[in-house]
Amino acid sequence: MSALWEVGGDVTRVLAVCTGNVCRSPLVEALLQEGFDAVMPGAFAVRSAGTHALVGSPPTPEIVELAGRLGVSVDGIRARNLVESEVHDADVVLALDRGHRATIVERVPRALKKTFTLRELARLLPQVPVEREAWPQQRWQSAVVWAARRRRAVPSGPDADDVVDPFQQPAPVLWEMAGQLVPSVDALLQWERRAHGRGESGGRGEPGGTGGPGWPGGPGLRGL
Repeated sequence: MSALWEVGGDVTRVLAVCTGNVCRSPLVEALLQEGFDAVMPGAFAVRSAGTHALVGSPPTPEIVELAGRLGVSVDGIRARNLVESEVHDADVVLALDRGHRATIVERVPRALKKTFTLRELARLLPQVPVEREAWPQQRWQSAVVWAARRRRAVPSGPDADDVVDPFQQPAPVLWEMAGQLVPSVDALLQWERRAHGRGESGGRGEPGGTGGPGWPGGPGLRGL
């Protein structure tokens, strides 16, 4: 097992992958880890990496501020390159766009059935039955098999499975990214909450959720 996953054998391992590992995937890591810990502390380990990481760099200031407004911290996350052994060890691999998904599967062909874009899995997971009696690792390993069988083309076009890259882009692209990424993360967390009988609750930036005020100079997160 790689050093990335210094956790017990029954912990569900989730790996988020983008390009530089300084924008999208660190935010996914922080949001998912905080959300899973709120449901079942210690049962999940979420990590992130980049296909062309800016190795050693922290998340961008924009991501640091956005994460804070969403109630999580990306402090301590540093950009790392994707390593094939970590893909092997992961139970679920979340690519931030189809290009990352293709790169992951090209490097580790056996990972095809457990590798999705974030928005793709968020779209498919609500169709998957929740195995409430199973341990989280077993539940998610089963879920990705079910989800892989339900892969279909998106009626609105393949771009609907991607999260846009906000790196060195103007503020509206950051807001667009948040509007795609945050609800998708919430969809994964809502699915796990169902296994614990918690039902549906508001996501970040939604009524009943934990979203804060709007992003400076732009719309509130609910409007993204």
